[in-house]
Amino acid sequence: MTAESGIDVLVSEVGPRDGLQSVARPMPTDVKHGWIAALAAAGLPEIEVGSFVSPRLLPQMADAADVVREAVRIPGLTVLALVPNLKGAERALAAGTPKLTMPVSASRQHSMANIRKTPEEAVEEVRRVCALRDETPARQRFDVEVGVSTAFGCTMEGPVSEDWVITLAVRLAEAGADSVGLSDTTGYANPAQVKRLFGRLRRELGEKAGGAHLHNTRGQGLANVVAALEAGVTTFDASLAGLGGCPYAPGASGNIVTEDLVHLLESMGLRTGIDLERLIAARALISEGLPGEPLYGHVAEAGLPKGFAYAAQRKAA
Repeated sequence: MTAESGIDVLVSEVGPRDGLQSVARPMPTDVKHGWIAALAAAGLPEIEVGSFVSPRLLPQMADAADVVREAVRIPGLTVLALVPNLKGAERALAAGTPKLTMPVSASRQHSMANIRKTPEEAVEEVRRVCALRDETPARQRFDVEVGVSTAFGCTMEGPVSEDWVITLAVRLAEAGADSVGLSDTTGYANPAQVKRLFGRLRRELGEKAGGAHLHNTRGQGLANVVAALEAGVTTFDASLAGLGGCPYAPGASGNIVTEDLVHLLESMGLRTGIDLERLIAARALISEGLPGEPLYGHVAEAGLPKGFAYAAQRKAA
């Protein structure tokens, strides 16, 4: 991030995709529209609004094109969608999606369960999507980011080689990805591991080193955020009210709660540009669209500390 951007850390909201794909009930499309608008109004600069996958496999994402078309009308919002392959990328492009994210798992078993491809085949799929990007007229050109899933461990395979994770990240960058980040898909990561792996990623990829997608499955999510910050990471995924996980990784619940992440960053003096009160209020849209769905988050439950000030206010004082 730069001083000109007005923020120090970019928080990317993944609830409308990662959160909803783990909930059996689809959220009504009109409620999705309202939820995404509320998130943007709270100051979130980037939102992953859906995924272009088979509606048979994930009916929760069947309305992805409609959701993208509505979301891209919001001024100043960067809209992302997940695509597993070239076909999904073509559908996303037809809907006007300006930024795509692709999951490539370091775990072979998870890769086959998630996208039915080996990691090597997934790299080639990224290469095809990047070729499509490069052939697209400039005014329609989209960005391609990749997250290395199960980078810190896998519920199916157990430990994942850190050397292999970095090798895979390098191959993805060479395949044309604009950025390559690391995902703790299963909530296995610890702070020492996070700092070490992101340090290696930044040394290998330089400006192509991407952000962190961390889970709080075992209560270490925010500790891992601090470790990633120490390694120079400035982009973090999070999900409002902690919705989500991975349907193809048993036991992998617990995305980092966006509200708790924003509070952590702001309290550390790092500007996010996000209004916490409005962010917490947006939780009501989840309850409207998914009545009875459990919502998580310490800040929403406890409230903001007395005298809380945003980082920008403290810098200006």
